[in-house]
Amino acid sequence: MREFELIREFFQREQADLLLEDKAQASVILGIGDDCALLQIPANQQLATSVDTLVADVHFPADAKPEDIAERALRTNLSDLAAMGAEPLWFTLALTLPKSSNYVSEEWLRGFSRGLFRAANKYEIVLVGGDTTSGPLSITIQVMGAVESHHAMRRDGASIGDFVCVTNSLGDGAAALAVMQNRLALNADHEHYLRERFYRPTPRLIESGLLKGIASAALDISDGLVADLNHICEASDLGAVIDVENLPLSPALLAVGDLQQARTWALSGGDDYELCFTVSPEKMPELAMLIAQEKINATVVGEIVAGVGVQCELEGEAYELTAQGYQHF
Repeated sequence: MREFELIREFFQREQADLLLEDKAQASVILGIGDDCALLQIPANQQLATSVDTLVADVHFPADAKPEDIAERALRTNLSDLAAMGAEPLWFTLALTLPKSSNYVSEEWLRGFSRGLFRAANKYEIVLVGGDTTSGPLSITIQVMGAVESHHAMRRDGASIGDFVCVTNSLGDGAAALAVMQNRLALNADHEHYLRERFYRPTPRLIESGLLKGIASAALDISDGLVADLNHICEASDLGAVIDVENLPLSPALLAVGDLQQARTWALSGGDDYELCFTVSPEKMPELAMLIAQEKINATVVGEIVAGVGVQCELEGEAYELTAQGYQHF
């Protein structure tokens, strides 16, 4: 199948079947099929955009189901929009496919397309263009969204005394990888939960919408809490202390039976795609109200302090990490 036939069959036609809200559709003046897409940014909003490449056997197992690969690729990119408090609008896809493999089969492409548009429909984001080429299997997705002018959550707003918080639980992504690599065996329910967390992480778009005006700084946790919190510290020219005892761990992670390993995965395992954010003492009552109303699941895990870098403590004593986080190079 030629490139443009492939695009029409598995992406343009599938896109036409989506039922997205009027706002997302109306913002696309011209979508797939021309040299460029023509897009209308909503009034009084700024464009937020991010791009990531996922490579087979680096960011996902090459033999994974194509539906799972596609959902993971889009959802992890949407997490970047959530980190900034942006609402998803559009995305582009560049798909590199090996020539001599089952990846170019119609069955694989149909499965990939099905997973991709299932996630796109759930999060109401429109595919507006992209590219296909041959080479080692990799997926590049650029997501674009809108955020009210001057209301984006950034990394450089933390202050001394701010609380460090995270959404939901940490360490599940690393534990899932251990399961898939046969380094960890749990019961079927826990393993299913962990695989879902790996292939279908939830971009915390609802939570980020609630945190705008409360969080002083924010980002998503992709490389591990310590490594990513360090980005907030560097941008804000401050340090942070994490209370290891307060790390939120899921029942599946606790079922590992090795608390030190579970904590290591929570601190430096990566692939969680939760939000890490800071909140001033003055704003903490607002966050506490959201937690009490069960509108957001968040835990205080530390504090912003004077200094440089991220330190970990357990019961008042320094807690030494064996790994600092995922390294891309």
